[in-house]
Amino acid sequence: MADTFRLTMAQANPVMGDLEGNAARVREVWQQAKDAGSDMVAFPEMFIVGYNAQDLILKPALQTAALDVIDRLAADCADGPVIAVGGPYAHAGKLYNAYFVLKGGKVVHRQLKHHLPNYTVFDEARLFDPGPVGGPYDVNGVRIGSPICEDAWFGDVPETMQETGAEILIVPNGSPYYRDKFDRRVTHMVARVIETGLPLVYLNMVGGQDDQVFDGGSFVLNPGGELAMQLPVFDEVVTHVEFTRTGRGWRCGAGHKAVLPAGEEQDYRVCVEALRDYMGKTGFRKVLLGLSGGIDSALVATIAVDALGADNVRCVMLPSEYTSQGSLDDAEDIAKRLGVRYDFVPIAEGRAAITNTLAPLFAGTEPGLTEENIQSRLRGLLLMALSNKFGEMLLTTGNKSEVAVGYATIYGDMAGGYNPIKDMYKTRVFETSRWRNAVHREWMSGPAGEVIPPAIIDKPPSAELRPDQKDEDSLPPYDVLDAILFMLVDEDRSVAECVAAGYDRETVKRVEHLIYISEYKRFQSAPGARLSKKAFWLDRRYPIVNRFRDPS
Repeated sequence: MADTFRLTMAQANPVMGDLEGNAARVREVWQQAKDAGSDMVAFPEMFIVGYNAQDLILKPALQTAALDVIDRLAADCADGPVIAVGGPYAHAGKLYNAYFVLKGGKVVHRQLKHHLPNYTVFDEARLFDPGPVGGPYDVNGVRIGSPICEDAWFGDVPETMQETGAEILIVPNGSPYYRDKFDRRVTHMVARVIETGLPLVYLNMVGGQDDQVFDGGSFVLNPGGELAMQLPVFDEVVTHVEFTRTGRGWRCGAGHKAVLPAGEEQDYRVCVEALRDYMGKTGFRKVLLGLSGGIDSALVATIAVDALGADNVRCVMLPSEYTSQGSLDDAEDIAKRLGVRYDFVPIAEGRAAITNTLAPLFAGTEPGLTEENIQSRLRGLLLMALSNKFGEMLLTTGNKSEVAVGYATIYGDMAGGYNPIKDMYKTRVFETSRWRNAVHREWMSGPAGEVIPPAIIDKPPSAELRPDQKDEDSLPPYDVLDAILFMLVDEDRSVAECVAAGYDRETVKRVEHLIYISEYKRFQSAPGARLSKKAFWLDRRYPIVNRFRDPS
């Protein structure tokens, strides 16, 4: 009977649908595990395909190809550590979220996910069939139980594994980030350790996939809930941990315990990693954006430089006669601070041509919102032309406050392929900008110091589409607006609850109305980094046509 068990943990970043590339990463880490004398190397949930695959996982061709890749992995890695890796398993007309155990050249065990999450971004009850509650498998004389992700959030699957002989729990996860989620994970895993009396390895993937970022933060708990080892968040890490059999069961030796950053840093890191992986995994290398001299585009430009480097970022100022000298100065200032290419493209000539073209049709009408939006749409047209010409993906820069109430022009400033701050409220945009000016980390490709000019942070927000325009002409002050939006959107509170919290009922009703009538814009908006449990897309799915209004 073995008295030690050596495990290699792969906190790794798969690429969606790149079966061969993901398998190559498994082989690479397997070799490291073999060189380290490990008994087993474990990968996250659904690693062979990537997560969250959504309806891609339903394609029979993908299912067949994934199983073929796993079988070849088993054959190629027969002489060395056991491999545990996630993937789809199609069998007898059913499809399972499975964890494959490869040993001696073949698949020796398949753990099938029992509890299928069907909330926020998860849709597994529609995609997969629930598997039976399985038992442990043997790795060189040690009995391992592997409840898959959601199966460890409930007590029944780990307890069944413990009752049928499991000695160590290894939990593979595809758990995407939202702020403060880490504490919830630890709380649930400590509960499983207390209930079973077994040590537990929580293994999460890292990397961006569309709007979601998997933040890693893998850890090991010893019986009693003691933290034995903590991996950093967001970084790809391969590490080896050793368990020793004691009179009180298996225990993990003390390892490195990474210090996890605060929430505002994690949010910013998510924006950076989401853009970096979205670009890398789709094949884009360079981005461009309209730099208005305002806080939103300034922060997006900074995120882009931190993600991709200044050489891969182009900023374009497209002024009209309403653009203030302050905005012109501020835009040029931040471009210099970040070291990006800065292009100056006035829109007056193009706007005049459009105005003249429409003049016969608009005769006898008063200028208003339509004419303002022409400016925004002309900017979108010019930016998309640059994107097409030079192969640079256009970033859009609307914050969550604007996205929520439709304070954006469809086919204008909403044009673009990705929005790093889509799930960041305006008040947090200001907080994050101040934080970035004060903090620099090694994962940031941009310069240290005050990269966002204080003048941009301090001035009143304005779209500058008419003389002396301010955002507060059309919207409540952002501290009020964001507080109401957080209650209505993130917390699904009623109008009455918002009023009870001290907000004016007429203002709350107006905000509610703006949220509902802007659904069609969000339906056509670019994807963006998910920071909360109520990001606009998979977390919050509303009909476009909708006459309901809260009667309270």
